[in-house]
Amino acid sequence: MKKLARPFALLIGAALIGVATAAIYIYAGWYDIGADHPHWRLTTSVIETLRQRSIERRAAEIKVPDLTDQTMILKGAGQYAAMCTQCHLAPGNSQSEIRPGLYPRPPDLSKLHIDPRVAFWVTKHGIKMSAMPAWGTGHDDATIWTIVAFVNKLPGLSPEAYRDIVAKAPPDEEMESTGSDTAVPSAKAGGESKAMSGSGSMMHGHSHKK
Repeated sequence: MKKLARPFALLIGAALIGVATAAIYIYAGWYDIGADHPHWRLTTSVIETLRQRSIERRAAEIKVPDLTDQTMILKGAGQYAAMCTQCHLAPGNSQSEIRPGLYPRPPDLSKLHIDPRVAFWVTKHGIKMSAMPAWGTGHDDATIWTIVAFVNKLPGLSPEAYRDIVAKAPPDEEMESTGSDTAVPSAKAGGESKAMSGSGSMMHGHSHKK
């Protein structure tokens, strides 16, 4: 027993020292929380693995509706143009004012196919410690599925096709009823919109491919 007690005591001691060191590091403010200072590689790896596994586990049982419905896609185009382009861009739009300062950098959804289950879950629930909001707090599931339907079609659109489909998008009754400054783009605006400040996140830091 004495032979086992010593290694066990050393292990406990090392753990306590580790906890104390971490506490000092945190409370001393040595960690740079700035978004312009990337995580260590180990930290990034841990966070990405945690995020991926967490989302996959929760999205696995989601039932995907028919995403080819043109009415859904049209409504989703308006939603996407109003809420997502500042972070996730659009065909013909390679950069935005807010995107360079975001960390982790949101994926360009005009070039990336996302598993619809993952897209729905992340859009609805958001991602902690990122700029990805939980749109489900203000939008019902049906509306979120329209966004997913459009995102599913987005990578195959040319800039001209994108502007055309956004121009044809129906007015967003929820936005109009709340008096939001964010409006669904119209043909006069050439299919583009000014997204509300701080919005425009769907898969921040996440890049699941089909």
